Amino acid sequence: MNEQIKKAIDIIKSAKVILIGAGAGLSTSAGYTYSGERFEKYFSDFEEKYNFHDMYSGGFYPFETENEFWAYWSRNIYYNRYDQPASEVHQKLLQLVKDKDYFVLTTNVDHLFQNNGFDKLRLFYTQGDYGLFQCSMPCHQSTYDNEETIRKMIAEQKNFSVPTELIPKCPKCGENMTLNLRSDDKFVEDSGWHQAAYRYKKFLSSHIDDEIVLLELGVGGNTPGIIKYPFWQMTLDNPKAKYICVNYGEAVTPKQIADRSICINDDIKNFLSLIKN
Repeated sequence: MNEQIKKAIDIIKSAKVILIGAGAGLSTSAGYTYSGERFEKYFSDFEEKYNFHDMYSGGFYPFETENEFWAYWSRNIYYNRYDQPASEVHQKLLQLVKDKDYFVLTTNVDHLFQNNGFDKLRLFYTQGDYGLFQCSMPCHQSTYDNEETIRKMIAEQKNFSVPTELIPKCPKCGENMTLNLRSDDKFVEDSGWHQAAYRYKKFLSSHIDDEIVLLELGVGGNTPGIIKYPFWQMTLDNPKAKYICVNYGEAVTPKQIADRSICINDDIKNFLSLIKN
């Protein structure tokens, strides 16, 4: 493993073009865990009342009222999107790639990349953004910043409920708003989403035959068709490409590209610290 790490470090440092694929494991490594001590700190009251034991499960709880739904989700969004201490992990990653031609494809919706200095024109959040509302129907393809409303919900919620007047309504049709998170075919891909998708496509087309490093960080098996499988395919199609996967407990590669792959079974934070040192 030490030899693999040294080889990965040499490849990354000498690379001119890097495509980063970031999954939930990167945010977890940065300290944004959805269970354990952090969940207990912010959601112990919800756990006691509703008997779910992590933030992810809480997102699927069948709350009886919209008031309860938004009491939970406003707190979830606040601590995972707006109350964000600087991420040492993301800042180390930025220092590693800032002088290279890089792009970030991520399924994370917490905005940690942009909040830690990454160029927003080099980011594609495929699955949405905690910071956006959309119509629940949806009756139109637009999203709306939610920070002001979320902060009001945090300040005014009582007894697991937010005031009815704070429940967001669609400005077009009057139906309830929901979160701009991809969970079904009602996910809104607004103009910003399509612009980012175009920039990502342009990045790929401009480096289709170049020496490129595909750096996969913390991508699990939940949505492998977004990052993991395309990264494998791009490595297979481009003989000059190299694939590096850093994922504690889930670092794997197909045999067809094994000779141009490095799998690091380690915490991303530890790996980035080794590169810096």
